[in-house]
Amino acid sequence: MTVYFIGAGPGAPDLITVRGQRLIERCAVCLYAGSLVPAEIVAAAPPDALVRDTAPMHLDEIIDEINKAHDLGKDVARVHSGDPSIYGAVAEQMRRLDALGIPYEVVPGVPAFAGAAARLAAELTLPEISQTIILTRTAGKASAMPESESLEILGQSKATLCIHLSIRNLAYVEQALTPHYGADCPVVVVYRATWPDEEVIHTTLAEMRARVREEKLTRTALILVGRVFGETGFRASRLYEEGFAHVLRNAGKKKLRAGP
Repeated sequence: MTVYFIGAGPGAPDLITVRGQRLIERCAVCLYAGSLVPAEIVAAAPPDALVRDTAPMHLDEIIDEINKAHDLGKDVARVHSGDPSIYGAVAEQMRRLDALGIPYEVVPGVPAFAGAAARLAAELTLPEISQTIILTRTAGKASAMPESESLEILGQSKATLCIHLSIRNLAYVEQALTPHYGADCPVVVVYRATWPDEEVIHTTLAEMRARVREEKLTRTALILVGRVFGETGFRASRLYEEGFAHVLRNAGKKKLRAGP
C-alpha cells in the first residue's frame, strides 16, 4: 500500500490536479482536512471507502488510521488543502511513517497564494518593482517563528509578501512593515481564496486593520503586501521585445535572412 499526501488546492473543487483527483477516486481510505478541503473533492472517493475528517483528530489518531490501512494493504489518500509543502504539517506525519516503514508519495497542489493571485489577475513579479515572492507567516499559538525570519528582517527586501495565518496579527504586520514599504503600500486581504464565499479587500498598510475589522474577518485569510498591486507604470519585460535575442528567437539571424 501507499499513502498519498495530496494537495487539494486553495478551495475551488476543480483546482485539484488530475493526478490527485484520480487517486482519491481509487483509494480505499481517505483522510482529509475537513476545515479547508471542500466536501465535493472527497465525495469522489469510492462508495465503500473509509472517509474521515481529520480536523478533530490528533497526530497519534491519524497515524493509527494509516497504520490500520497499512496492515490491511489499503492505499490512503491523505488530503490537505493548498500544496502539502506549505504549512501542511505533513513533515511530522512523514517522519512517523518513516519510523513505521510505511511508504508514501506526495502529489502537489495549487497553493493558496497562487489561487489568490489568479483571482486578482495579478502578476506578483513585475520588472523593476519586485522579482521576489516571500511566503511567510507570523508567530501564533501553534508555531513560533525563527528570529531570523521576522517581518522586520524580511521586510527589508521590499519583496512581494504573502503572509499566511496572520489575520489576528495585523497590528504587528503594520508596525513591522511600514518602515520598509510605507503606510500607503497596497495590501490585498483575500478570505477563502477561490471558495464560493471568497472575499477580497483592497487596502493599504495604514488602513488594513480598520478594513478587516469592518468585514469581521478572523481566520482563513491571506495577506498580500507589495507595490506590484495596482501598479500599471512598470517597464515591460524584454522577453517579448522585438529586438531582444534569445535561444528561441535570434535577432541576428533574422536580420541576415531579411536581405534580398
